[in-house]
Amino acid sequence: MNEELPKYLASMTYGIYVITTRHGDTINGMIASWVSQVSYDPPLIMVAVHPNRYSHDLLQKSGHFALHILAREQKDLLAQFKGSDPGSKFDALAWRNGVTGCPVLADCIGSVECRIRQTLKPGNHTLFVGQVVYAVFNGAKRPLCTLDYEGCYTGKQ
Repeated sequence: MNEELPKYLASMTYGIYVITTRHGDTINGMIASWVSQVSYDPPLIMVAVHPNRYSHDLLQKSGHFALHILAREQKDLLAQFKGSDPGSKFDALAWRNGVTGCPVLADCIGSVECRIRQTLKPGNHTLFVGQVVYAVFNGAKRPLCTLDYEGCYTGKQ
């Protein structure tokens, strides 16, 4: 890899999302940007998660995730999901248990709940491909993206 690749990767734009999951009584949420729609029929969404993330094992065990689109003006909400204490990440946030049991944030542009259909390990991140089982759209706003967020992740540990 040459020295230009990290600069190139840092210039790629992505949405900034919050992924939540639940296994038993344990819930967690994390910030993610490596997210993509994979298929329309059936509706499939892919999220990439590094194996060292706390949510990784929860995703594998639970088989479900919820993906939330945040509005640009919700950038400060991301601080809630940077902490290391999974339970406290949801303190002072409005949320409910979704149809999959995953925490669903009330204050976001929208969310989808997905059942994991496939797990791929093509590199150092695991790709969780989920089929949408439930969707909520709360209203159109400008989505938060890497252009609005200083914490752009290029994959370097």
